[in-house]
Amino acid sequence: MAAATSMVTSSSFTFPSQGLRLPTRSHPCMKPQQRRFLRKYASNVITATYELKPPPYSLNALEPHMSRETLEYHWGKHHRTYVENLNKQVVGTDLEGLSLEDIITVTYNKGDILPAFNSAAQAWNHDFFWESMKPGGGGKPSGDLLDLIERDFGSFERFTEEFKSAAATQFGSGWAWLAYKANRLGVENAVNPWPSENDKKLVIVKSPNAVNPLVWDYFPLLTIDVWEHAFYLDFQNRRADYISMFMEKLVSWEAVNARLENAKAQAAEREMEEERMKNEEEWKPTDDDDDDDDDEGLEMYVDSDDDSEAE
Repeated sequence: MAAATSMVTSSSFTFPSQGLRLPTRSHPCMKPQQRRFLRKYASNVITATYELKPPPYSLNALEPHMSRETLEYHWGKHHRTYVENLNKQVVGTDLEGLSLEDIITVTYNKGDILPAFNSAAQAWNHDFFWESMKPGGGGKPSGDLLDLIERDFGSFERFTEEFKSAAATQFGSGWAWLAYKANRLGVENAVNPWPSENDKKLVIVKSPNAVNPLVWDYFPLLTIDVWEHAFYLDFQNRRADYISMFMEKLVSWEAVNARLENAKAQAAEREMEEERMKNEEEWKPTDDDDDDDDDEGLEMYVDSDDDSEAE
């Protein structure tokens, strides 16, 4: 399958998603290069591993901005189908029992997407989308979140314009995201410096189909679903109106702020672990070091012909 393409954009840079370093998470089923997930035919019974979580509010709680009918159709049909398909795809394979995040990063496969990716990513994306909204949402964030938005986009108003533009211009089906970037580009055969404070910034990402920022090792903070089934019952083909309504009436900035704090904590923990591993590697003894140790304390005396003649 051809590699999925998308553009990662922010107020200061634009680059293709191709070539970004995948997360360095590891688990028993992860191997370099291509992977094959073997199905075990020990039983014909499909056991559900992943459950359909309900939105954190009643299905009519977002009215009049998002109707109960839309939630029943979007969550009750589309989201449910992704979860059911995922359970069928992973049962009896090496993927069974992994977290959704790990399934997503493994089956994205550097853009050569494996079968379970779409179901896993869409199940995760929809959970994240429902939790990005709340009754009586919208307005303006506060605290550190607002400070970072103003630093990285110039103003909250400018951020809103860029986020709306990303959502409106995502061709076909997909998503728009606000994410926290705490890493550097991974470039093969080149020095890849440790992340600095200047690398930690908010970025706006738009992604096709089921792709989400986890595949770029970014921390998602906010998303809007721009698949047509997300808004057609309420807005028909007026995507721009749906996007404006989402930003002005539904966004849960409390959820976004909590995700930001969690992202910063995870990034700091990751840096500490990477620094620890780096230090261990630097102090790891080599064969040459062992040879040097064996020679310590050994003194050698060599007669000098010149000294003999002088005497």
